[in-house]
Amino acid sequence: MSMSFERYMLDMIQPMRDDLTRVGIQELRTPEEVEENLPGAAGTALVVVNSVCGCAAGQCRPGVAEALKHDVVPDHLFTVFAGQDKEATAKAREYFLPYPPSSPSIALMKDGELVHFIERHQIENRSAEEIAADLTDAFDRYCKQ
Repeated sequence: MSMSFERYMLDMIQPMRDDLTRVGIQELRTPEEVEENLPGAAGTALVVVNSVCGCAAGQCRPGVAEALKHDVVPDHLFTVFAGQDKEATAKAREYFLPYPPSSPSIALMKDGELVHFIERHQIENRSAEEIAADLTDAFDRYCKQ
């Protein structure tokens, strides 16, 4: 009675996925899903590059969840999971240039163009509240109609 490594990993990371999907963020798990959603997202889109690391759990995901309680939020909410949905994450990162791959990270796009980006180094040494404040400032700046 052995469990495959793949099944084990899926079971282990599901709560990390749930942290974002339970607040209304849609997972993009394939490059095709990224292509169907990101370039054509009219208005604003938040894209969270999720990760298994401690700063994703302690700062990134809680900060995003707190920011989404703000009065002004993006029109679309997406996430990709680095290290798990590798091809989808690679495709999403094409839209975050010139920033190098970073996970976790948070992108805000407007009409398909990157307008705000929070890299890992801006997450790992800040609190969830500071990340939420950074995001809500960006929401106020880019998401108001």
